[in-house]
Amino acid sequence: MKTPVRIAVVDSGVHAQHPHVNGVAGGVSITPDGREGSDYTDRLGHGTAVTAAIREKAPDAAIYAVKVFHDSLATRIESLVHALDWSEKNGMHLINLSLGTDNPQHEAVLRAAVDRLVGQGIKLIAAYEDAGVRWLPGSIAGVVPVVLDWDCPRDAYRTSALPDGRMLYHASGFPRPIPGVAPERNLKGISFAVANVTGLIARGTDSLTVAVR
Repeated sequence: MKTPVRIAVVDSGVHAQHPHVNGVAGGVSITPDGREGSDYTDRLGHGTAVTAAIREKAPDAAIYAVKVFHDSLATRIESLVHALDWSEKNGMHLINLSLGTDNPQHEAVLRAAVDRLVGQGIKLIAAYEDAGVRWLPGSIAGVVPVVLDWDCPRDAYRTSALPDGRMLYHASGFPRPIPGVAPERNLKGISFAVANVTGLIARGTDSLTVAVR
């Protein structure tokens, strides 16, 4: 029997009963003071929308909600590193990180966390840059880097080469459509470009890769 791809969605948690999510395999809540809890229910909406975009493309994946956002879409760097380490210890294959920091003081600790993940063969998918801002950990070598491409179809990604030879993924910033809600009124942006790439990688859709000219 084929083992399902295990994906950690590090975000605001997940509303598992949402019809676009159709359940999760488990998860954890990481509190600002470093404790782990069982309440990974999403009360902000961002993590559920990100998960829905992934689930659309990888319906058979085992998705785990790793909640680091509680009252707002902000968290401590210690909580983020804790989430990455939890994902490693719990056997994730992919980690979706629809978040990031532009604070260079966090680079060293994030680089160490990325190195641990790479050493275990885990793919971390995150934003490389957006609107001229370089994001961490998405710009660190070893991470699967993603940028926005509003012209890219939601069911595909494009690729180009970074100066260091790494592959850069270009993807749509639109989430899974909601019936009756116009795309311009829905959530959108780099978070969903990352989620779209995660879902496509989980599904193994290399045939949909189109090189950027």
